[in-house]
Formats: sequence, structure tokens, C-alpha cells
Amino acid sequence: AKPIEEVLYSAMEDFKLPVVAGSKKSAHTITINLQPFTLIGATTRYGLISPPLRDRFGMIFHLELYTPSELKQIVVKDAEMLGIKIDKDAALEIGKRARGTPRIAIQLLKRVRDYCNVNGAEPITKEEALDAFKNLNIDEFGLNDIDRKYISTLMKNFHGGPAGIEAISSAMGEDKGTVEEIIEPYLIKINFIIRTPKGRIVTPIAKEYLGIKEDDVLF
Repeated sequence: AKPIEEVLYSAMEDFKLPVVAGSKKSAHTITINLQPFTLIGATTRYGLISPPLRDRFGMIFHLELYTPSELKQIVVKDAEMLGIKIDKDAALEIGKRARGTPRIAIQLLKRVRDYCNVNGAEPITKEEALDAFKNLNIDEFGLNDIDRKYISTLMKNFHGGPAGIEAISSAMGEDKGTVEEIIEPYLIKINFIIRTPKGRIVTPIAKEYLGIKEDDVLF
């Protein structure tokens, strides 16, 4: 919100925090002196930050997603902290399906652990992890049922596109926000779909994933 941003300007530049006390005629501003601090911000929607606030950050970095190998190391470390016995090959399979995000990697680790606990499997091996993902319907790309439903809908209902977000959401029976904010970003990241001015289009990579050849005709 803009009022909060304006308070941050003074704090970031002068280490002073202006606070309005009282109301109406008795309202007055109290300035609180702050100890020097470092402000770190993170966002996935950089373009929505107002230029005055954005320009006050001294350094701006664009971060890439973690690689499966890096995520494997995170999984192994967290597994040790959680008391989970897992081999490195199984940790790598989790890393491959974590969409480049440590939070998802840890979430998948716990789901695989739960599956293996039910089946009395310890330590978690690659075979056990693959069996768990098969039962969870998570494939080697990290795609789940709703992701596959999106791609299939775009192919079968709209012949691969272009199709607008409203039409796709309606055909899927999903909320527009869910489709735009949850489903599409990763599919775009792995080049399964592209956004164009006319709508979303399925890429050849996604068609190959679905086992559809370029000259196949869909009805």
C-alpha cells in the first residue's frame, strides 16, 4: 500500500520512522530514530513494485530456480534433521520433481516418507521413492494431475490454442486465479505452454509429452 511505502522511504534513506499520533486537530508526527539496518525484499512479481520503492534498493538480483542436484543436497540435509533415512539416488528423484523450489522438495520428502512408513520401507531408496511418486501421480517433470488436466484441456478443447485464460478456466472448472498463479507459471518455465497476445498455446515439447505428433488431428 502506498502509505506504507512512503513510511519505508524515510526508514530506508534516513533511518527515521515517522509515526502519526492522535487524530484530527491533535494529530502530530513523532519521529523514531532507527538503528542502521539492512532491508531485504523478495518477490515473484517484480513489475508490480512501484518504481520509487524499487529504486531505493541498492542492489537487485534475479534468482534462478535450484537445479535437481542442488535440491538433492537440500533434501539429504533436511532428511538428516528430520531423522529420515534416505539414499542419495532417492533424494535426487525428489529434487527432479521439486520444480526448482526447496519448499516443494521438503514437502515431497515428507510425503515420500509417509508413503514409505505405511509400507514399512526404510531407508528410502530410489525404487521406493519412484513407487511413492507413482501413487502420488507426480511424474518425472514434477507435474501432477491438475497440470496434466490443463495441458490436455488446451489440446482437446482448443486444439492446442491459442485460448484465453477465461475459456481455459471455464473448461477446467477451476478458478482463474488458480490457473494463472498456481498452474501456469511452472508450465511456462519448462516451456510446455507460451502466452501470446491471442492466448495460451501448447508447445511441441508438451505435445511430445502427451504423445501427440505434429500431424495428428484432434477431435
